[in-house]
Amino acid sequence: MSIDFEIPAEARAIREQVRKWVHEACIPAEKELDTKPFDEVLGKLRAKARAQGLWNPFVPREYGGMGLGPLANALVQMELGESMLGALSMNTQGPDDASIMTILAHGTEHQKEKFLRPLLNGEKRICFSMTEKAAGADATGMQTTAVKDGNENYVLNGEKWFSSSASVADLALVMAKTDPDAPRHKRYSTFIVELPNPGYRIKRNIKNMAIEGPHYDKIAGGHSEIEIKDLVVPADHLLGGEGNGFVMGQHRLAYGRLRHGMHNIAKAQRALDMAVAHITKRSTFGQPLADRQAVQFMLAECASQLYIGRLMLLHIAYKAEKGLDLRQENSIAKVYLAHMVHHVIDTAIQLHGALGFSQDTPLAQWYTQVRSQRLVDGPDEVHRWRVGRNVIKAFREQGTTASAAGGDLL
Repeated sequence: MSIDFEIPAEARAIREQVRKWVHEACIPAEKELDTKPFDEVLGKLRAKARAQGLWNPFVPREYGGMGLGPLANALVQMELGESMLGALSMNTQGPDDASIMTILAHGTEHQKEKFLRPLLNGEKRICFSMTEKAAGADATGMQTTAVKDGNENYVLNGEKWFSSSASVADLALVMAKTDPDAPRHKRYSTFIVELPNPGYRIKRNIKNMAIEGPHYDKIAGGHSEIEIKDLVVPADHLLGGEGNGFVMGQHRLAYGRLRHGMHNIAKAQRALDMAVAHITKRSTFGQPLADRQAVQFMLAECASQLYIGRLMLLHIAYKAEKGLDLRQENSIAKVYLAHMVHHVIDTAIQLHGALGFSQDTPLAQWYTQVRSQRLVDGPDEVHRWRVGRNVIKAFREQGTTASAAGGDLL
């Protein structure tokens, strides 16, 4: 049986269109943010994108999107990550994108009309409030509660931690415990909350190690600590039915992990391109940097990791197109791509020398920001635990680890 790695012509054409869009529109627009208001720059960029049909890549055409399948969408996302305005320009930024997918899949017609339409039009943004201090990476440890108040409302109480983009959101998906006596994964439900709301109070945006440039909250999302106190949510804002919050949340996070990985490919590629451009212009001790074997080895390692990362994502996209189980590969890729982008940016900094260590290039800012990739959407340890556990399970059940090392490859 042959294995065909050729990308369909239509998907290839869309990738080239988006690549051109990023390089000719998004990256130049980044410089405009130094002198113009963010909303003005993004507004003009979005108007141009929509005029070219570049809007909501993964959203079905009947909802005004491009209707791209997993493979074509992966190719698009692997281009958009080169610019901090790339995903925003086409209304496919995180964390909104995964929440849009969740409402598309599980929302009622009323919820789609009231909440989804403004999101798809780029008029509103939405955050996801799941993580809590008490639970961390264990989502089943959530303590926020939702108690039914008659038939009309739920009342939520608790706290949330690192709710990305909450400070710029108009809506929130909030997970809370509705049945403490149910099986562990059936205790939680998800609610759509309109913001601002006195019961959903942003205590602060948590400062972290990432270098925050201008417009950081709107571009990178920010991370809020939330107090939820006597938050009244209408019963018809319950998404997907009681007890289904955990499963929906895991599906939502699964796409978020892949999107981070796709954008990491693009960011790493831009960092490598910057490094190559720099070393081909510099000489030390009478010899061009580009001619030094040590430098070439460093570039080779980065190029190899990028090649592996792209193949991972294309294979996962292939499995998604076929409706195959991709959980094992998703965890493998999540860990690998987080380390890959950190390593490539680190190498680019090294090859830039003191210039890379300065903030005269975006490399230092990227370096501090991508470190979070090994923590968000499940830290390295959780995914490695899952992968290793599956390898052992396959050996015990089948007497071999072949199918568990990377799942059923095709």
